[in-house]
Amino acid sequence: MRPEPSSAPPVLEFKGGNFTLPVLRLLRFDLEAIGRQLPSKLKQARAFFRDAPLVIDIEPLEKSAVPIDFAALVTLMRQHHLHPVGVRRGTPQQRQQALMQGLALLPEGTQPREPEPSPPPMAAGKLVTQPVRSGQQIYAQGGDLVILAAVNTGAEVLADGHIHVYAPLRGRALAGVQGDTRARIFCQCLEAELISIAGNYLINEDLDESVRQRAAQVYLKGKRLFIEPL
Repeated sequence: MRPEPSSAPPVLEFKGGNFTLPVLRLLRFDLEAIGRQLPSKLKQARAFFRDAPLVIDIEPLEKSAVPIDFAALVTLMRQHHLHPVGVRRGTPQQRQQALMQGLALLPEGTQPREPEPSPPPMAAGKLVTQPVRSGQQIYAQGGDLVILAAVNTGAEVLADGHIHVYAPLRGRALAGVQGDTRARIFCQCLEAELISIAGNYLINEDLDESVRQRAAQVYLKGKRLFIEPL
């Protein structure tokens, strides 16, 4: 292949992005059991998972060093409209098996931080005054996100810090996306498709009727999300 002339117009570029990837955590490798249990899990949020990219977390299988049939696993996932793109953790042998099936090796990611007496200062937050439309994503890097209008179904809002929505929250809201377990979500009307803090999430079907369509705050204690009316 001849080298591209220096005067040729660029046809590609690399850019950073921030995306929400569901993580499937494998507690043990039993393909038949996975096939039986997966449909009921997906049924809880069918629209969220359909045709979604997926990360497979195999950390629970490290100690046993059990071989994983990634080819069969990927085929099973695709039958359920999931598209595995990579694996997290695993032994060197397991990770090599994943590579051979075209799966990327993902870093472990930021570990959730323990609460500190004095939280470090964050960058200035982001203010949004217009409704967040379906398919739109807004990310407040290094700070809080304040939204003065509705977050519609199919929209996604993310922040390294807190998320404040002074209107109905109907889309997906992910606070503390870099692992800050102190982050919270506040909204005037909770109807969210998904809420998440530091990677711990609840879907709409998990919302208790006592907080649905009410002003509420969401916070994390341990690895469990709690929702309280405001």
